[in-house]
Amino acid sequence: MPSTLEPIVLDPSILVPRNPIAAPPLETKLPPLESGDTLSREEFERRYHAMPNLKKAELIEGVVHMPSPVRWDQHGVPHSRLIWWLNSYVIETPGVEGADNATVRLDLDNEPQPDATVIITPRCGGQVIIEDDGYVAGAPELVAEVAASSASFDLHSKFRVYRRTGVREYLVWRVLDQEVDWFVLRGSQFERLLPDADGCLKSQVFPGLWLSVPHLLAADFRMVGTVLQNGLQSAEHAAFAAKLANAAEQRK
Repeated sequence: MPSTLEPIVLDPSILVPRNPIAAPPLETKLPPLESGDTLSREEFERRYHAMPNLKKAELIEGVVHMPSPVRWDQHGVPHSRLIWWLNSYVIETPGVEGADNATVRLDLDNEPQPDATVIITPRCGGQVIIEDDGYVAGAPELVAEVAASSASFDLHSKFRVYRRTGVREYLVWRVLDQEVDWFVLRGSQFERLLPDADGCLKSQVFPGLWLSVPHLLAADFRMVGTVLQNGLQSAEHAAFAAKLANAAEQRK
């Protein structure tokens, strides 16, 4: 006698796990930083962090700038001399710190990486903040750059950004032009510092930070050091050091 086959109805619950495990999200590879990219500061930092072998990149007015390879005589040697001069001052001035190629969060559109930066520490009344992730936020008291010539964007785009955000002093060593420009912020404008009769430029923000421009340009670094030591032994520097120490004591 023929049998009647009944249709088989599958319970959909046996086809799908009751507690499915979500598949891991696909990793999205960040695009590399490219000179000329227009990015937010947050996106600039994300891409920069994803490129650990990248040595230098800056965000200026929302646009990425990446320098070309550095020449020995036009940037490498002058840069090392600049750092030596500034470090010699910092070591003798407690409450002041300096950095080489440290990223600075100036504002939402500008995150430069100056050749050299000098700050009064926050505990001594400086105007920057050291954020929890180790970055400097705000305008440093002094920024210094080594540039090939006056055509460099250090004296154009960066100049305007540093002035607008409140950098108090800005020094540019123009190597090919054999010139040093040192600006001090007065009001809302950068004004050029004028040398004394011996060609020495003297910081208005960091008393005792003296630079003999003629000796610097003649590559006579022993005399550059001697003039700086004279500044460090001056009454102005002693008064400044005492002021910083007093500010630090009051913040304990």
